[in-house]
Amino acid sequence: MAGVGRSTGQSTRPGADDRVFVAMADRAEALLPRFRERAAHTEELRGLPPETERDLHDAGLFRILQPRRVGGSELDYVALVDCAEILARADASVAWNLGNLASHHWMLGMFDKRAQDLVWDKDPNVLIASSFIFPAGRARKAEGGYRLRGSWPFSSGVASCDWNMLASVVSSDDEADGIEYRIFLVHKNDYRILDTWNAAGLRGTGSSDVEVRDAFVPEALTVAVSDLAGGPTPGSAVNPNPLYALPVFSLFPYVLSGVALGNARACLDDYISLARDRSSTYNRAKLADMQSTQIKIAEASAKIDAARLIMRSNCIDAMADARRGDVPDMAAKTRLRRDGAYSVNLCTEAVTLLFSASGARGLFTTGVLQRQFRDAHAINSHLAFNFDAAGTNYGRVALGLPSENLTL
Repeated sequence: MAGVGRSTGQSTRPGADDRVFVAMADRAEALLPRFRERAAHTEELRGLPPETERDLHDAGLFRILQPRRVGGSELDYVALVDCAEILARADASVAWNLGNLASHHWMLGMFDKRAQDLVWDKDPNVLIASSFIFPAGRARKAEGGYRLRGSWPFSSGVASCDWNMLASVVSSDDEADGIEYRIFLVHKNDYRILDTWNAAGLRGTGSSDVEVRDAFVPEALTVAVSDLAGGPTPGSAVNPNPLYALPVFSLFPYVLSGVALGNARACLDDYISLARDRSSTYNRAKLADMQSTQIKIAEASAKIDAARLIMRSNCIDAMADARRGDVPDMAAKTRLRRDGAYSVNLCTEAVTLLFSASGARGLFTTGVLQRQFRDAHAINSHLAFNFDAAGTNYGRVALGLPSENLTL
């Protein structure tokens, strides 16, 4: 059955040219020491330092899913998981913004060619932010396009971006027409950034609010969510790679799930390194000799390994389906959302387990564990990783009821 996330025997590396991905992964790995060193400063800034963004640009990481025809790498979708996992081992905020902003080059490849040309002809390295909270916006059809207004939260990395993909409900004077979900590509001159990002976790993502009071958006700079549900998109005429025919919001969790994975992996590695040499404060027993320490390492690592397998196999299988021209049915789409939430929850459980096992030493702000704990729970608070929501919708569809997620 197409799109059910079965295990495959195909290569687990993304992209037709494995060497491109290996080189990209090597560049990401090489950046980890400097991102670790800057992590505290990144939190203080509440956004990525300019030098960090420059490092990501120079490595080509923002362009991993951008079409080759404009100089991007056009790697397979699983590259988002893999690259975010690597970077999150140093700093989850860096990985979060990388996953977000890289995915928008992928999505722009599905827009009308006129939108792509407007953005990339001027600067193929330009960054695009987003907020896909549809009820936050209101749009009405106008001659040649739409009038858009609204206030959107959580636009990660927006201060560094020239454009923003803002989701909105399109309403009509005729109630019989119903409502439509549509995404609008808006230039920074048409929105205002509200400095609202003061958060406990993912502090360095600069996920501030944006406000549009009344902007005209040409038709060519918009795309209907129904055109992103799987199969050919408006951009497929110039970007025929099946990458640009994937079901966007079914795979939405995997834009960021690798951040949780890398953050959990770093937490586990740090805990193991600490436990190897540390003795108990109270009885001087070596932590490495304690059965409880050994069991916690086993449990946390099993959760992380299971999460990685779920995330990567689903992305790889989705690409295989797209290459065959198969569009997943609603059961498969809700399973992708279920698995995305579940796998991130596994990572959060692993970090929570290790944080609890670390005792009072984990509380010190001079250590990385407290940041990994805060970031893990901040990641998990994203709606895409709310298992109650994803699980309920999966269960509804399994029981023959209609999906409540209108983006699928």
